[in-house]
Amino acid sequence: MHNHWSSVVLLYRDALRATGRSISRGWVAMIALVGFAALFVVISQIAGPLGMAGGFILGAANALLVGATLHLIEQSLSGARTLQFQDILDSLGYYFWDVIGVGFVLWLPIMALDMGTQANPYGQFLSSACLVLLFILLNPAPEVIYQVRHNSPLDVFKTCYEFVLENWIEWFLPFAVFLLPVVLSPTGLREFVSLSSRLGRGAGLDFFQLLILPFTVLGGWFSYLGLPADAYWILAILLTPPVAMSILLFRGHLFALLHGSSRRQRLFARGFDPGR
Repeated sequence: MHNHWSSVVLLYRDALRATGRSISRGWVAMIALVGFAALFVVISQIAGPLGMAGGFILGAANALLVGATLHLIEQSLSGARTLQFQDILDSLGYYFWDVIGVGFVLWLPIMALDMGTQANPYGQFLSSACLVLLFILLNPAPEVIYQVRHNSPLDVFKTCYEFVLENWIEWFLPFAVFLLPVVLSPTGLREFVSLSSRLGRGAGLDFFQLLILPFTVLGGWFSYLGLPADAYWILAILLTPPVAMSILLFRGHLFALLHGSSRRQRLFARGFDPGR
């Protein structure tokens, strides 16, 4: 047990060091996140009044921006070179159909879930429970899309499921620590379920959710530390892009370290005795 936790600490150390190097090479992606967010707000304002057609436009815009973000993260992880502003434009179009495919396959059962629980007195609870489960099982979907060879959205779901079953402790522990101030707040459980439900609807592939998660948690940390509300919301807005970028890079490096290896293999590779 001691060897296992020592290995986990070293795993996070390696992921954090790699994240620091990637930030120095991929800081342009941070600027892209801000620009993409502003662009998505404009598109939302235009598409909002258009009904179903507007929904399709928003879905396409979301897939375009999420796919571009994942490609920028992928390039930052590779370490081949420092990103340039031209890379932002070049990233548009990458992973577009992957994001569309995952979203479409999820859209039908989630729509059926929403319709089926409307008349049920426990519908809200059942819907939230299913969405939290989706959030857990499909949590590594962004990393699977740009790091693992796949032929269909079902391959993405299968890889996510197998990865979470094998690595759930190592994968979710940093997330649990990051969410600590939200969970410990007076309305912590409700906040966690609400946040997880929103993330579960898009398997982590909703562009706004990439920013809302760090923004919400930063607000929770600042409130927990006793900062005045006026100050911590401004700080949270300013820090959201670098924190979102750091989270995506850390997740990418952690996934790369975990995927394709078992706990026993990692213990052996680090010089620990798996049998102890």
